[in-house]
Amino acid sequence: MKLTVVGCSGSFPSMESACSSYLLEADGFRLLIDMGNGALGELQRHSGLYDLDAVLLSHLHADHCIDLCGYFVVRYYRPDGGRCAPLPVYGPEGTERRLTVAHADVPHDGAMSEVFDFRTLTPGTFTIGPFTIRTEHVSHPVEAFGFRIEHGGRTLTYSGDTGPCEALESLAEGADLFLCEASFTYGKEDIPDLHLNGREAGETARRAAVGRLVLTHIPPWTDPDISIRDAQKAYDGPVEAAKAGAAYEV
Repeated sequence: MKLTVVGCSGSFPSMESACSSYLLEADGFRLLIDMGNGALGELQRHSGLYDLDAVLLSHLHADHCIDLCGYFVVRYYRPDGGRCAPLPVYGPEGTERRLTVAHADVPHDGAMSEVFDFRTLTPGTFTIGPFTIRTEHVSHPVEAFGFRIEHGGRTLTYSGDTGPCEALESLAEGADLFLCEASFTYGKEDIPDLHLNGREAGETARRAAVGRLVLTHIPPWTDPDISIRDAQKAYDGPVEAAKAGAAYEV
């Protein structure tokens, strides 16, 4: 699997990065995980606008899904070749309504579903293209999912947005690469069931015995170097902060 960081800023875009969005490729299949603020523009550095095969949304906060409104325009009003066939979009219950309300000026209430084939996520295991995906609810104020994605004997775990929870540790167990949010700074913010800090991400990585930890969803006001150091105090494997444009072979 090849993982490309389209965007990794938490809560709002930074000067260096769009919000959460990750392109996962294998066997010619392109799966986009999340599509937050600014991601649609950055995506074009790594993929053609019409080359995605599916989209997978961890939850419906704007910094993870809002650029699908722009992508609706791309697919609905395509100037060459006519309107696109519906693209599978896997997301929490209410995804279509959330995007329709956010866009606010669709031709009619069912317009989104003309170019997106909305599929509701539930905890469990299913396949998207060549990927086997296990989903579990994680700890966040809205319905939110973490993902364990397997292909060819290799495993990627993506935390989505979450506070500490057993489900995340289970999803990450033995993963080759753990893409884990670290929005908070250890010793500074402590809001239950919202986000992780670097220390908590490192502790989860250690308990799950992952091969590599990549911290993501770090907001512009959080120092990634502090988060890395905090994670390294709890986990002795490779640790780094995600950067826009970075690519990983999993």
